Amino acid sequence: MERNEKSCDDCSVESRSTGETKRGENEDEFRERQQLKRNLSRVKHKILILSGKGGVGKSSLAASLAVELARSSRAVGVLDIDFHGPSIPRLLGVVDGRAMGSDGAIVPVTTPEGILVMSMGFLLPNSDDAVIWRGPLKYGMVKQLLRDVAWGELDYLIVDSPPGTGDEPLSIAQLIDDADGAILVTTPQRLSVSDVRRSVNFARQLKLPVLGIVENMSTYVCDQCGASADLFGSGGGTEMALDMGVPFLGAVPLDAAMVPAADEGRLREYMASSAPGARAISDIAGGLIRLTEGPESKGAHADAE
Repeated sequence: MERNEKSCDDCSVESRSTGETKRGENEDEFRERQQLKRNLSRVKHKILILSGKGGVGKSSLAASLAVELARSSRAVGVLDIDFHGPSIPRLLGVVDGRAMGSDGAIVPVTTPEGILVMSMGFLLPNSDDAVIWRGPLKYGMVKQLLRDVAWGELDYLIVDSPPGTGDEPLSIAQLIDDADGAILVTTPQRLSVSDVRRSVNFARQLKLPVLGIVENMSTYVCDQCGASADLFGSGGGTEMALDMGVPFLGAVPLDAAMVPAADEGRLREYMASSAPGARAISDIAGGLIRLTEGPESKGAHADAE
């Protein structure tokens, strides 16, 4: 947590007392960095969701955590920086949303439960349009979404990044230099675990705290008979967390009930159920609250509706 440095809302951009230019940074870049800090200054906790491998359910976990945090009376925003495959709008039931401009700011889309959402999906003329960008364009867009979106006062900003350690995760980690840290998502299988180990080292090289590992799709639970099976193996996330000296936040079973809920944007309904996956994610959200707000904070479903 040593990276947390709150910036004052009324600090002048010209003031160099706490934010002199970085090496190689010109005046315009300094001003942009200060604008970005001011825009995020009322966001208490900034959480990055990362994974070294695709297909591990990272976006589903990010959206579900956001819903559960909102159910626990926290003000939540979700920033989707997976420019080539934005899935957060569908997961949160706002696939037809459009971001609007107002007074020089971008107004995010608001879900029925009050979550603020910003995604490339809201900016494309058609949902099937492909985004064909190189690194500099991605960096510029990440910076704009952090600097210009009217996030306002939030308890949590959840950032869903694409898999890997490329342009988008690197940009977000460098631009949010006071993030609480990253949650890394894996499945139990060795191929996924080995890729996520690289993400742990990626975070460490950038001095980004690793809040912990979540093992997704850990066990398949039949919604008819309740029988379970380890389709992707078992224990890989736990073993990796122990081996690399990072916290293990929990295991989320492969829950058949979550698939239609995610596809149809009904995660709030799912998270309010007693489904095994919902209970596991609720526990992880409660652990995140205690980790970021302190041990006396209420768990994620203690004050839910």
